[in-house]
Amino acid sequence: MSRIGRLPIQIPAGVTVAIDGQNVAVKGPKGELSLVVANPIEVALEENQVLVTRPNDERDSRSLHGLTRTLIANQIIGVTDGYTKGLEVVGTGYRVALKGANLEFALGFSHPVVVEPPAGISFTVEGNNKVTVAGIDKQAVGEVAANIRKIRKPEPYKGKGVRYAGEIVRRKAGKAGK
Repeated sequence: MSRIGRLPIQIPAGVTVAIDGQNVAVKGPKGELSLVVANPIEVALEENQVLVTRPNDERDSRSLHGLTRTLIANQIIGVTDGYTKGLEVVGTGYRVALKGANLEFALGFSHPVVVEPPAGISFTVEGNNKVTVAGIDKQAVGEVAANIRKIRKPEPYKGKGVRYAGEIVRRKAGKAGK
């Protein structure tokens, strides 16, 4: 039995979970999320808990069991607390500014790079080199942060670029280092 999949998910106060066949809808103070559960997995609601079960021990069922439970738990955390991902802009002359809801990056290109937030995602800027991506969907927050980082990845010689908060960039010595 899956150690993660068999754990019940506690539903906090202020959150409602609606199960309609294979559709799971989670509604909370920050918003609403929905998930379509893969076919062999079954989701049930019992006494302020969500239980995820699998009908057999086939390979597909086993692999989807813990995943489904984690996805539902992430939705419940998202509608109560939300998710954030921090980014840092490192480099001489590299900076970021908030223009309305959009981010405007100066990253050494001949033009500023403008990033528009998708639905459900918001940006906050601290100073001129720290960005926080926030939202209720963990997958969307991570994807937007990864796409921003992809604009100018941290390079290994000087460490310039956009990196995650707390990310350690491995540095190379370069030609002069002996």
